[in-house]
Amino acid sequence: MAKKPDHNVEDEEIIYVSKSELKRDAQQYQQLGIDIAELGKKQREKLPLTNELVEAMALADKIRGKHDAYRRHMNYIAKVLRTTDNVEQLQTALDMLLNRNNQAEVLLGQVERVRDDVLKLGDSKINELLEAHPSMERQKLRQLVRQANKELKAEKPAKGYKELFQYLKEAILP
Repeated sequence: MAKKPDHNVEDEEIIYVSKSELKRDAQQYQQLGIDIAELGKKQREKLPLTNELVEAMALADKIRGKHDAYRRHMNYIAKVLRTTDNVEQLQTALDMLLNRNNQAEVLLGQVERVRDDVLKLGDSKINELLEAHPSMERQKLRQLVRQANKELKAEKPAKGYKELFQYLKEAILP
């Protein structure tokens, strides 16, 4: 006796993924693989790569000069990345590695602004800095500020200006 179809089973929602979206995802994995392969070995060690990816990257280093083989291998790496669980962690770690210079530039820009504020505002800004950074010496800071202001007025080489920047950088940046 044949079973009657069970109509009480809830209909599962079918998620339609367009072909273009699949291609975009594949290109993102491909680019992630290329970005990782372009890193040096020391930088790659800082990334949370699986054993399979580590081996694939070692092979990629060996065949880098062979264009077609390297391209096919990059396709393989993208395929491995599609099945890897920690792709988000990998992308985040890669972004952190590649943006280090940008973060350093931002921090140095902040130190430059503090230096310019100290030169313009004088003792009030010095007091703020000393409260925020107790490791700084008031006497040395005031001396560097006086020297930098004197050089700026005389339009001489900015030795004190640079020394003030170095002192602030050492005190403010971790």
